[in-house]
Amino acid sequence: MLKALQAGLERLDIKAKQPLCVAYLRYIELLAKWNVTYNLTAVKGTKAILERHILDSLSVHSFIEGEHCLDIGTGAGLPGMILVLAQPEKQWTLLDSNQKKIRFLRHITADLNIKNVKLVHARIETFKPEKEFDTIICRAFAPLARMLEQTKHLLTAENQLLAMKGKQVETEIDELGKHEFLIKLSDLALSSNETSTKLVQIKRTA
Repeated sequence: MLKALQAGLERLDIKAKQPLCVAYLRYIELLAKWNVTYNLTAVKGTKAILERHILDSLSVHSFIEGEHCLDIGTGAGLPGMILVLAQPEKQWTLLDSNQKKIRFLRHITADLNIKNVKLVHARIETFKPEKEFDTIICRAFAPLARMLEQTKHLLTAENQLLAMKGKQVETEIDELGKHEFLIKLSDLALSSNETSTKLVQIKRTA
């Protein structure tokens, strides 16, 4: 597992430092353990968690801008908690409306002694942060139209919204119709090199 993790990090141009690798292996261990009881993710098995959650989440690390970041609908901390560990210089807020998933993330935060994360149990529509976020990210959260509607109170001309999506995303973009956003689509290679997901970068035009 360690060699597969190190190789995946290197493919993503992330230094496979020992403390980071240890943290990811511990996360995988705890997620697999909690998943038996709490069903936090449909992905089963440590190898699948590594490839489809850890490395997939890290594929966006170079797109994160600024120091104050938000992951909405974080679930089991994907991609937020994975990016928290990779980017200790940034301050992250992870938000989810599911109490058991927030409970899992509290356990992870304590177990790994993570200092640069704040966990929030809330719905995105009612979330009112004290400070503007530089980057807002989500993975498998909602169709783009609904996502933009629910996050419009958080978007400004100065920040960005990143949405990790599958191949159907171009249809979702077409369904937006006329809108006030600049949208850029990028490919994200997965660790298996067999498929890819899309990253949608969204910014207000004014």
